[in-house]
Amino acid sequence: MSEWQERKLEDLGLLQRGRSRHRPRYDFHLYGGKYPFIQTGEVREARKYIRKFEQTYSDVGLAQSKLWPKNTLCITIAANIAELAILSFDACFPDSVLGFIPDENTDLDFIYYTLTHFQRELKHIGEGSVQDNINLGTFQDVLFPIPELPEQKAIALVLSSLDDKIDLLHRQNTTLERMAETLFRQLFVEEAQEDWEENSLLELFELVGGGTPKTSISDYWDGDIPWLSGGDIATNHKGLAISSEKTITQTGVNNSSAKLLPRFATVISARGTVGKYCLLAESMAFSQSNYGILPKIEGCFFFTYLLVNHAVEQLQSAAYGSVFDTITTATFRDATFLAPPNEKILDFENFIAPYFDKKHLNQQQIQTLEKLRDNLLPKLMSGEVRVI
Repeated sequence: MSEWQERKLEDLGLLQRGRSRHRPRYDFHLYGGKYPFIQTGEVREARKYIRKFEQTYSDVGLAQSKLWPKNTLCITIAANIAELAILSFDACFPDSVLGFIPDENTDLDFIYYTLTHFQRELKHIGEGSVQDNINLGTFQDVLFPIPELPEQKAIALVLSSLDDKIDLLHRQNTTLERMAETLFRQLFVEEAQEDWEENSLLELFELVGGGTPKTSISDYWDGDIPWLSGGDIATNHKGLAISSEKTITQTGVNNSSAKLLPRFATVISARGTVGKYCLLAESMAFSQSNYGILPKIEGCFFFTYLLVNHAVEQLQSAAYGSVFDTITTATFRDATFLAPPNEKILDFENFIAPYFDKKHLNQQQIQTLEKLRDNLLPKLMSGEVRVI
């Protein structure tokens, strides 16, 4: 890497803070217009590109902010430090986000991957402050190893090709999810029959409580059984959980209230981020802050999952009305659904299963590609692997 040079980010393009001069969040005349307004959470949740937004600015809101162009790299400097994503549309963002626009000798994707590689160090810079943040001045002092433009482009091309495939698979899964939801709604809501029986959700599926082995006993942890926390479920919301941050042993299961759920069971968060849910790609255990959900009609895992999807807003509404925002057994018992005959449910399960089999296959490919990308990144950034 002798020909790579240590450079500051501001020497490679435009680096500025976002702008939001008017602070009150509920000053409604600033919002509701046509200009997307991106916040730190949306940068954090994006995989590489920011493709969606919840808030917009009006013309008045834009006047006290700044509209950044598509292909601006967003870097968070407060709350969630050094989260990175690239705008896929023109947008505004507040001063808790830095915007970077590369010059003609700098490749945007290469800078994205460089900052991804150094993300842990960047986060460490802000640790220890009151709110874990860094400012523009601090960021301006950081040096990054930068090669000439042709090598930047070659490195970025390798990593971008993997991320593009990952993104395509995620979008395929989103499409499959929406198609399954639409079919469920059409068959069981829009075309519901008057003679169908109104049932409590607990008549249609079984709730299973979770548990946590004692963290002080090492024999219970770091085994081969995935153990889902609420954060794992939120990360895999409306998807398939392939893995978990923590794992436990069979001894941990045997000596706690933790239970194993089968492949394709549904889990839903009952506290904290209430109402996040996902399918299990394999047998897993889960914490007591969540519920496992098993079909009472044998094998109808996907119908059950889509039923949870249909009912989740009703469950959340009941949870948010409680003191601690919690879904309880009573919440499920009080929620109802106009259920068709079992034969119709079984027919639907057989019809919809290929959609979820494809989602599962895609999720496995995503996991493989992400591991390949994450293994390549440090090798390319250190010069251990050269592409030019």
